[in-house]
Amino acid sequence: MKIVSTNQRIELTPLAGGVSSDIFRADLPSRVVCVKRALPRLRVAAEWNVPVERNRYEVEWMRVAGAIVPQAVPALLGEDRAAGAFAMEWLPPARYPVWKATLMDGSAAQTTAVQVGDVLGRIHAATADRPDIAERFPTDALFHAIRLDPYLVATARAHPDRAERLHALVATTAATKRVLVHGDFSPKNILAGPGGPVILDAECAWFGDPAFDLAFVLNHLLLKSAWQPPRSASYRAMAEALVAAYGDRVRWEPWLALDARTAGLLPALMLARIDGKSPVEYLSEASRAFVRAYAREALRAPPRSLAELMRSFAP
Repeated sequence: MKIVSTNQRIELTPLAGGVSSDIFRADLPSRVVCVKRALPRLRVAAEWNVPVERNRYEVEWMRVAGAIVPQAVPALLGEDRAAGAFAMEWLPPARYPVWKATLMDGSAAQTTAVQVGDVLGRIHAATADRPDIAERFPTDALFHAIRLDPYLVATARAHPDRAERLHALVATTAATKRVLVHGDFSPKNILAGPGGPVILDAECAWFGDPAFDLAFVLNHLLLKSAWQPPRSASYRAMAEALVAAYGDRVRWEPWLALDARTAGLLPALMLARIDGKSPVEYLSEASRAFVRAYAREALRAPPRSLAELMRSFAP
């Protein structure tokens, strides 16, 4: 990537937390950078093999999103497409805590949720119905392999009596081609920076259904309310604030249509984090049973709106 010369010393420190890539802090003679390389097999209990070409589309997502919201994307410093690797600016953890960590220790501010919803809405709005962006992300098969199959199709196998509904959601999601989707829009991939949120890990980038990103991040907020019922009102307030900020940016389709599609998809993602290929790690068995029962019922009788869903989700 021509970031250093061959005779300069580099100190590499592996960073924890990634299941899909090797991530290193690289101390160079003049600065610190972060280097990421995609893995062909994810570090999860189930066998999950994914093409490393996803790395190039993560870089493309950073380029597109960085042109829309520069402060919300790390600076891209170099790319080695053949090796499935790239380098980006190093963001010190003390100044850029992971949003998931602050949500779990109770220090997260509602303003962060508002900013997250606004950033997501701005990226979706600026890329909506743009053939030039769609052409840069021919990733339908990749998105199916790393999102629709391990989340919804795998969950359909675990719950055959809900398979028809889950497969219908797969079909609807795959056929809805409107905006540039991040695909892993999770609090673990969002830093709560001093200038607002910074979005990481766009390996699942795809031109498709905006409901997927919105449902994906809301899923994590609602699962945390199941994990900590005494804080459920706070998590729900954050979810509502995020939705309101996001909704203010929606112009490419009627909000009621996107709202209903998101509300229909969200229970499927909830159930996927219990019985899919990537189960959430922090829920107790009692909490898992509650989420499973709620999601199964919501798949049988889908909520008509996010407001209806959040009212009925009461750990």
